[in-house]
Amino acid sequence: MTADSWRNLIEHIGLLYQEYRDKSTREEIETRRLQDSQTDPEETSPSEETPSEAEPTSTTENKAPPQISLLRNSNSRFNLWQDLPEIRSSGVLSILQPDEIKLQEAMFELVTSEASYYKSLNLLVSHFMENERLKKILHPSEAHILFSNVLDVMAVSERFLLDLEQRVEENIVISDVCDIVYQHTVNHFSVYITYVSNQTYQERAYKQLLQDKPAFREVISQLELDPKCKGLSFSSFLILPFQRITRLKLLVQNILKKVEEKSDRESTALDAHKELETVVKACNEGVRKMSRTEQMISIQKKLEFKIKSVPIISHSRWLLKQGELQQMNGPKTSRTLRTKKLFREIYLFLFNDLLVICRQIPGDKYQVFDSAPRGLLRVEELEDQGQSLANVFILRLLENADDREASYMLKASSQSEMKRWMISLAPNRRTKFVSFTSRLADCPQIQCVHPYVAQQPDELSLELADVLNILDKTDDGWIFGERLHDQERGWFPSSMGEEILNPKIRAQNLKECFRVHKSDDSQRRKLGSRNRQ
Repeated sequence: MTADSWRNLIEHIGLLYQEYRDKSTREEIETRRLQDSQTDPEETSPSEETPSEAEPTSTTENKAPPQISLLRNSNSRFNLWQDLPEIRSSGVLSILQPDEIKLQEAMFELVTSEASYYKSLNLLVSHFMENERLKKILHPSEAHILFSNVLDVMAVSERFLLDLEQRVEENIVISDVCDIVYQHTVNHFSVYITYVSNQTYQERAYKQLLQDKPAFREVISQLELDPKCKGLSFSSFLILPFQRITRLKLLVQNILKKVEEKSDRESTALDAHKELETVVKACNEGVRKMSRTEQMISIQKKLEFKIKSVPIISHSRWLLKQGELQQMNGPKTSRTLRTKKLFREIYLFLFNDLLVICRQIPGDKYQVFDSAPRGLLRVEELEDQGQSLANVFILRLLENADDREASYMLKASSQSEMKRWMISLAPNRRTKFVSFTSRLADCPQIQCVHPYVAQQPDELSLELADVLNILDKTDDGWIFGERLHDQERGWFPSSMGEEILNPKIRAQNLKECFRVHKSDDSQRRKLGSRNRQ
């Protein structure tokens, strides 16, 4: 394929990736809403209806399958696979089973979305990065931080898309795409880790440039107004690689849910998913690493030790939660004296392996008077103690800084804040509802209908259409959830989602999740067996 013909093909893709992603997630939400409202969720949703058997077949059954020029179809604008003229006219829809048609749609979406993604990347490079006015304004070091290795990312996407396009054009019925995903993830997708790890620097540089360089701000605004950008912001183009690598993992999950069990295609999909999971985790770790290091240095500077000093900065330590609580003074027997004077303020820094208990002192400093390993913490909720002792819990340090057991009665500002502290301090404590890993047949679930960006370390950022098990909830509007597709846990406002009420849909979501993570489970069992030996 020549460079000119390749450019022509990309130009015919109707949607930018940001538009595709928004459209796709909205449709996923609506489909799940429809299923949730049905008495029989196994009914086929409108977007998955199989064609009528009255469609002509006899004239096409003996013909060689026509070639599909996916990217040349300028009118499709992300139609379904079954809506393509070549598919309609072939008669293949009356031959394939409904489950196979759904699988074809899932594989087709992976390919078309990659084409849309490449188009958006190409616009980021040609319209923004290579703009002559912008080049004159930016110092080479600023341009490098802002655009990182996007040229490498685009080259990888182009190679990936060419292989996918070739596979689609081999046969009217797509044989598989996960083998291609696997090969490219193993051999080429490390460029995503480099790009995404630079995200914190990138965001900081962009904000600084907007603030310090009016000429930069003016050029970016003008470029964003170009009809090519379809009203999308420059920053929405910069975050494309991170969004894509995460979405690609979900698209492979979708294929995995639809392939026949114990088949070669299931094995290939599991392998591709496992490799993508590794890349996504490395991307997340890359983003966190720099911000965590800076945060730990900042905290270390604020701490003054009244007890034996504890080294705070460690490459394996990070902050889980910090904040102010009220500590009850005096012995436990005095807790029935219901007066606010019983409480005084203390400040907690909770790390993944250590708790530091302080009092705030002048100069934005904190005086440390106790500490304990996180694994030696226990919590207990106090119930029915009256209004003055509402949201109070007991924190026990099995071994504190003086090598003895200590107890603190602590009062939080709200029910949600109390529960958040209790779960963070003692993560293995049983929650109100049961987690994904318990393998129970049912559990309350919620679907995200509004994106949410975490504001605190113990919160969970949500994307549209995320499905989560509800592990705990509070009366003041917070949910502690476990996302099904990656088992990440955290708190978020209940207003961000809609509860899934149909038990059959909840069971189906769990069944699909168990299947996707089948290989993870077998690996855990192998490790457990080795440990026992």
